[in-house]
Amino acid sequence: MAQTKYIFITGGVVSSLGKGIAAASIGALLESRGLSVSLIKVDPYINVDPGTMSPFQHGEVFVTNDGTETDLDLGHYERFVRFEASKKNNFTAGKVYETVIRNERRGNYLGGTVQVIPHITNEIKKRIKSGGQGKDVAIVEVGGTVGDIESQPFVEALRQMALELPSSSWAFVHLTLVPFINASGELKTKPTQHSVKELRSLGISPDVLICRSDKELPKDERNKIALFCSVPNKSVISMHDVDTVYSIPILLNKQKVDKTILEKLKIKSKNPQLNDWKRVVKAKLLPEKEVNVAFVGKYTELKDSYKSINEALEHAGIKNKTKVNINFVEAENLTTRNVNKILKKADAILVPGGFGERGIEGMILACKFSREKNIPYLGICLGMQVAIIEYARNVLKLKGANSTEFDQQTKHPVIGLITEWSDISGKKEIRSKNSDLGGTMRLGGQLCMLKKKSKSYKMYKKEKIVERHRHRYEVNPKYKNEMINNGLDVVGMSIDGKLVEMIEIPKHKWFLACQFHPEFTSNPRDGHPIFNSYIKSTITK
Repeated sequence: MAQTKYIFITGGVVSSLGKGIAAASIGALLESRGLSVSLIKVDPYINVDPGTMSPFQHGEVFVTNDGTETDLDLGHYERFVRFEASKKNNFTAGKVYETVIRNERRGNYLGGTVQVIPHITNEIKKRIKSGGQGKDVAIVEVGGTVGDIESQPFVEALRQMALELPSSSWAFVHLTLVPFINASGELKTKPTQHSVKELRSLGISPDVLICRSDKELPKDERNKIALFCSVPNKSVISMHDVDTVYSIPILLNKQKVDKTILEKLKIKSKNPQLNDWKRVVKAKLLPEKEVNVAFVGKYTELKDSYKSINEALEHAGIKNKTKVNINFVEAENLTTRNVNKILKKADAILVPGGFGERGIEGMILACKFSREKNIPYLGICLGMQVAIIEYARNVLKLKGANSTEFDQQTKHPVIGLITEWSDISGKKEIRSKNSDLGGTMRLGGQLCMLKKKSKSYKMYKKEKIVERHRHRYEVNPKYKNEMINNGLDVVGMSIDGKLVEMIEIPKHKWFLACQFHPEFTSNPRDGHPIFNSYIKSTITK
């Protein structure tokens, strides 16, 4: 097998420019040319992983099939490229330093002084090479902005890799901002020039510049950037605002960014096949119907907190040629007095995952409204636990029924902490309420057995499925039969038959809740069986 080649993607001027989308789009283009691709995200923060970080600060925590809590950019990667990310595809400065310090404690460095160079940079290079192993091309995205103190060891590691490998083994892509100043009516190239200057001061010269702007970059500005940044004109790429992010691969291909990069890497490939992406864009921009989904969550102020769910709803809309309007409802603000007013125009209701007591009663009200009004309901993770609590209180008449996460003294603990379960390999996991938060959840791909003659079975068209989990609490099996005897159907169970995975209300138009996170395996080209069916139910009389 040929040696893996690398595309290093850095960012300048400001953060949140869309490096993840750029990386994913380049990956999609290379994949369409028949190349095997791996995508890697390196994050400069000291947290070992994002698992215990606030959604308000960090956005969504994406979960890989092998049970790794990762950056949300890995969600972009899996949605754009048909590859399965793992723990090798995301690491933080915290993880790197943790490994080096443990090695030092074990005496692995022969008593020498442990330093950023070479020990930290060597560990970074080792992890990058591991993440790209076996693929034609590995795309490596460096989080943060060039010039940040915390990102310097990562940039230095890339510089060293460029020295150690043949020049045809790597290409540097730098994403930068070209702002439009309303007062002068001009696009300003100076921030880009300064950003490239900063990058060069660290020993790296970009091969391609991707310029983010509101509008398409005019020819004169491209020429100016090329001249002052010492890159060929063809290497200055405009990544301006478009109607959907799924247009980005097509936008970049029109400017031949994939061809330019492959010329640098001396890779020959077939012509790109972009029909799938053209189909996706057409379905997104020319919908035939329209639906309104009430999204009842607790982190609605920052939409990135629910990034994968938002995308999965959009994918289902594409699949059904339907525009999906997501109306975010702050669960904490829902009361018995206003629930009807706020939710009366909803074609469907969704309650997502989350942790903690805040907003729970509002979510329960939304679930009750959906069940009683026969409005399609999708509950994900916490959304399923909420559905169980609501059913226990209002149908089974179990007063005060609750989760022990919210009320440890409840007389009816219909949801409780998992103390023991088996993972996908059969290994037994055990925990207590005093276990560390990091890495103690039921995480990653888990097998689930579906009940035949259920809606879920019809969606998946198979009995055994694998979906990704991220939770600490489960349905109390003590109440399972009582629920079933009173109209709530348990349609999905863990492979050992101990844990409830999916529930339905057969007499309801469309009422489904799952303990796992189906949004993590949705993509724009296929959608996801649950979300596809959910949106379809809203447009079917």
